[in-house]
This record gives sequence, C-alpha cells and structure tokens, in this order.
Amino acid sequence: MPNKNLFLKLAEVFNGNLKIERLASQELIKNAHAPLTLGLGKPLASDFINAMQSEHAHPICSLIREIPFDWTPPETSNSKLYKQHSIFKAHVELLGPDGLVHSNKVRLGLYGMLPNSEYGIRTHPAEEIYIMLAGDCLWKRGAQAYQLAGVGGRSYHPSMLPHATKTEQSAFMSVYLWAGDLSKKQYSYDGLPDE
Repeated sequence: MPNKNLFLKLAEVFNGNLKIERLASQELIKNAHAPLTLGLGKPLASDFINAMQSEHAHPICSLIREIPFDWTPPETSNSKLYKQHSIFKAHVELLGPDGLVHSNKVRLGLYGMLPNSEYGIRTHPAEEIYIMLAGDCLWKRGAQAYQLAGVGGRSYHPSMLPHATKTEQSAFMSVYLWAGDLSKKQYSYDGLPDE
C-alpha cells in the first residue's frame, strides 16, 4: 500500500525545534515512496477511535484510521511484568528495524493507551519523543511529577531518562520517534512508580 500521504503528513507533525524532530521529518520524507507492508489489519478498540474522531484530534487521525494496521501491544521487552502492563496499548512501528518500512536510522511509529491505564518507569539508550495526536495523557519524566499533555503536546526523553505514562478518562494516540541506539537490548522496565 502506498504511504506517501501518511509519511508526508507525519513529517509535518514533527515541526519542533529539536534535532530529533528534524531527523524524524527527514526520514519520513526520504521514505515517503516506500510501500507499506500491511497484514490483514487488527482494528483499534473503540476508545481509541473515539479519541481520534474528537473535534480536538489532530487532522492526521482521520488518515490513520483509514489504514488497516495490525494494532498490537509493542514488544519492546519479553519480561512478564512488561507484557502484563502492555495489554492496554496499541502500537505499530511504521519506520525502523521492525517497521512496515525498514530503517536502521530511526524507530518511528504510532502508539496509544486505553483510558485508566499506566505504563510504568522505563529507560532505554535511544533518545525519544512522543507527539500527541488525540486524547490526552500524563507523562512522568525523571523525578518530576506527572504532567498533562494534550493534542500537539510533546514528551521528550533524552537517552536513559526514566519516564512513565498514564491515562485517566481518555485514551490517547501519539506518534513517537527513537533515535540513536535503536536496540531493545538495554531497554529496562521497572514497573509502576512509587507515589
């Protein structure tokens, strides 16, 4: 399936001043003509659809909903705790070592969580950014308290910065980018934060 429109529209989302956003935009534009290798499609749960149909959602959400992605929890770790804390997630890696389009420069994809969920403290060597496309969530970065991020909001995580995510009444959908060390070998999941 052609992805030109999706990748070019996502490139526009990465419009901030950080170097990592410029890299995302460049890689999306460079790979805009590569075909997406799709499966049969595993649909999103209704909570995600509702958030993505909201009048406040980023316009790209209508395009994302049209594509039959195989939405599954991410497989960043094989730990039992990580898998237990992942059943409420929806994910597709668009561009990367495991992506629908192969890249060794970035891991870029779509990621969301259902309402009333928490994805605990994790660290990894890759530099990372999330940009909110629909709904809202709370991000914990380092020792800081959770902070709300809505549509257009960003959560930037330098290499090895502990971070966590949780939702309240709304699901959320985002686009994320990993840059630098893309390996999952040093990914560490420590469970829910003590609060």
